[in-house]
Amino acid sequence: MKRDQSLAERTADDILSMLNIEKRFSAGDRLPSENELASELKVSRTTLREAVRLLAAHQILVTERGRGTFVREDFHPSDSKLTLKSMSPELIDVRDLFEMRLIFEPEAAYYAAQRATDAELERIRRYAEQEEAMIARGEDQTEIEMAFHNSIATATHNSFIGELVPLIYRSIDRALKLTDDYPGIIQNVVEDNRLLIEFLTRRNAEGARSAMRIHIIHAMDGLKPAAEEEGER
Repeated sequence: MKRDQSLAERTADDILSMLNIEKRFSAGDRLPSENELASELKVSRTTLREAVRLLAAHQILVTERGRGTFVREDFHPSDSKLTLKSMSPELIDVRDLFEMRLIFEPEAAYYAAQRATDAELERIRRYAEQEEAMIARGEDQTEIEMAFHNSIATATHNSFIGELVPLIYRSIDRALKLTDDYPGIIQNVVEDNRLLIEFLTRRNAEGARSAMRIHIIHAMDGLKPAAEEEGER
């Protein structure tokens, strides 16, 4: 079940937008008074206070008794698209992350098949074999699954890929935690990895693209009951 942001979380994102996109406030600046800001954002003062608390917890704002609320002196946004979700993995819907992977990773597999060195292909194959062995032993394969996908991304020799890898890791980590009780999903991982390795080894870019797409679709399909169960808790 998709988790909707609360009004306070949306308000926090609106304030972040003022900092990162509108550039209305910089490090050390004082925000408007509570009444002014609540009126501008069309929220209650209670909602605004909760939004400020969220941003304070993320080291964005600081409230000084009797003086007001300020942007922290050491605040340095990494880019203009920083949002509360990007700072809070628990707010990100795992299916959104998988949709991103579905757009990105089949193409990464396509280029990896064309560009990977023999050593990189061997590393990818080795990670797949290690993951299969860990699954057979009933061990946690999260780290090796991440290494497997990272090795494919690295083999594209595309300098921008590294920017997306942290998001991939986040979805893999959450998905594996959700699917511990679904052995069918784990079996798909083994079979899908074998198919992907076969196409990569044969330098079949179209086949690698399709195999990666199938792998992610299998994971998304298997995620449905697990994600619904998590949403009910």
